Amino acid sequence: MAEAGGGKERLLRAAVDYVAANGVGERSLREIAAALGTSHRMLIYHFGSKEGLFVEVVRTMEDRQRDLLAELTAVEGDPIEAARRFWARLADPELWPHERLFFELYGRALQGDPAALPLLDGIVDTWVTALAQPLEQLGFAPEAARSQARLGLAVARGLLLDLLATGDRAGVDAAMERFTQMYAATLPRGRR
Repeated sequence: MAEAGGGKERLLRAAVDYVAANGVGERSLREIAAALGTSHRMLIYHFGSKEGLFVEVVRTMEDRQRDLLAELTAVEGDPIEAARRFWARLADPELWPHERLFFELYGRALQGDPAALPLLDGIVDTWVTALAQPLEQLGFAPEAARSQARLGLAVARGLLLDLLATGDRAGVDAAMERFTQMYAATLPRGRR
């Protein structure tokens, strides 16, 4: 059975939208397939399993977020303002269903769940590379840029987890602003 509109990519786009609107909860693959306008067999064919579909949804969202970071970095010119705008987007309640799925799968992968393990491929390094590149352009040595990028990634993920657990947007925004100010102090002169 051929899927109209690009098969796997169409289903993945629909799944990303579905997760944004509904979360994932305890829905079966059949329920998800029906909501996407396909069969569970097509989802298994393209993604291997429900977890395989969810891993691809997370990867797609991570790609979109890295694209947004690159766009903000290029457009803003001010790395601190780009960081603030990026955080505002990440902390937007619209993304919470995707972020909950991210942390759920991340935890399952860390526990050795074979279906979730593929998520770990590049889950840190891809972001460290994306975050380090603009730091190098600002004058950081490559090793220092990667270290700074890893710290920024850890802070952002930690604050997102805090936000999802507590709903305290004001508190996490204040903490991120504090981190952003400390980060600004590390920038080479003339870039702050």
